[in-house]
Amino acid sequence: MGNTCVGPNLAANGFLQSVSAAVWRTRPPEDMLPPPNADGSSSGDNAGSDGAKGSDPPMPVQSTPPETVKITAERNTENLKEIYSLGRKLGQGQFGTTYLCVEKANGKEFACKSIAKRKLTTREDVEDVRREIQIMHHLAGHPNVISIVGAFEDAVAVHVVMELCVGGELFDRIIQRGHYTERKAADLARVIVGVVEACHSLGVMHRDLKPENFLFINQDEDSPLKTIDFGLSMFFRPGTCLDCHIFLFVGNLIDYIEDDWT
Repeated sequence: MGNTCVGPNLAANGFLQSVSAAVWRTRPPEDMLPPPNADGSSSGDNAGSDGAKGSDPPMPVQSTPPETVKITAERNTENLKEIYSLGRKLGQGQFGTTYLCVEKANGKEFACKSIAKRKLTTREDVEDVRREIQIMHHLAGHPNVISIVGAFEDAVAVHVVMELCVGGELFDRIIQRGHYTERKAADLARVIVGVVEACHSLGVMHRDLKPENFLFINQDEDSPLKTIDFGLSMFFRPGTCLDCHIFLFVGNLIDYIEDDWT
């Protein structure tokens, strides 16, 4: 793919130093992208319409966002298939499916995450997709964060085109190897902690860090590692105190075991 990203270059005594201080310009959280204005906000309050009669059938509930709701913040939202050819399925998530896509003009390969609008049943779902795209742009240029190429939107889906990583998940490589040497494990941990530190310095919390969300660019032993899946991520202002208990993140009722652990 011609990707020349390299791993972090840390000082010997700086484990928590940013992984790319020399090559990646840090931007303050004040420069983070503001949420886009949804010009087509639906007016869902129909209960006060004049002349409504009890015998009239109820208005059907629209379970998908209307086409007038613009999800992507990008102006250039041409038809995806005019620029890319979609290929085989690479992965499946709760809201989206990732496909191999090839740029028609030059044959370059990318990954395309297509998110069906029919699955975005609430305004919160729509805002989550918006925020995911914003955060990927906000972190653009970091050597260990997946690069976003562009976002496209049509009547049925939002399509996010990203760089392609063919080396597989960190989880799968751990299973294949069985174990890592202490030095190699420390190298991987240094990359992961560096990504977390860099995200936090820019006012971003990933909130879904796990081996499945780290991909290798290629099959090489020393392949660079890329952080993916910012669907649960959120912006925050550094220095702000936040609640960090199980009930907040899991959303289920807690019992005495979790309560004691907290």
